[in-house]
Amino acid sequence: MDELVHHERPSPNWNERTLPVSMVVIHYTEMENAQAALDRLCDPEAGVSAHYLVSDAGEVTRLVPEEKRAWHAGVSYWRGHKDVNSASIGIELDHPGHALGYRAFPEAQIAALVPLVARIVKQYDIPRANVVGHSDVAPARKIDPGELFPWERLAGYGLCLPRPASLERGDPFDNDAAFYLALERFGYDVTDGRKAVEAFQRRWRPERIDGRIDGQVRAILFQLLLDRDRGIAR
Repeated sequence: MDELVHHERPSPNWNERTLPVSMVVIHYTEMENAQAALDRLCDPEAGVSAHYLVSDAGEVTRLVPEEKRAWHAGVSYWRGHKDVNSASIGIELDHPGHALGYRAFPEAQIAALVPLVARIVKQYDIPRANVVGHSDVAPARKIDPGELFPWERLAGYGLCLPRPASLERGDPFDNDAAFYLALERFGYDVTDGRKAVEAFQRRWRPERIDGRIDGQVRAILFQLLLDRDRGIAR
């Protein structure tokens, strides 16, 4: 057991990968406590799992070996991948979620998450743009880890993309259809347009999530695409 993992509890809920690892997907459990979450993630009848669970006290439990396909993302999509489970490592954070009292993520939990993500990103050479939340890959169904997840802290360590610090153009898209095309180009499933916009806001402008395409979200998306095209937003 490596120094970043405190416990092993093998889950039966996995199968073989069909793709190399190129993503990290972060979730919250939306359950009362870590033990309840572990029991569910290891229940063969539940049919769900993740590679890791990080408790609110910062203890990391490995449930599925990284070389195997854990069942965490469900029906999902990101940047052309329709089988996100095959391409990703899933990390569950012990957290009550929006249903049971949404709150900030504990310091001990994030302090344990950061080195875990850092090791995974380095080992698999995962682009920062592919360290995402469950809501990013399943915007019509999921809102976790939610607007209080500290993406900027992970970005500070170079583990995910930061929110653009400056916006070069205020409103670059001619209409909403152009925005949706650009949002899809960035990586999102835009089948449910409003939910896709909410997911984008949850990640990139968490202070206001209303599903509306306004000048600020247009400018943020344009800057993200511009930075990627310049090769500075891998």
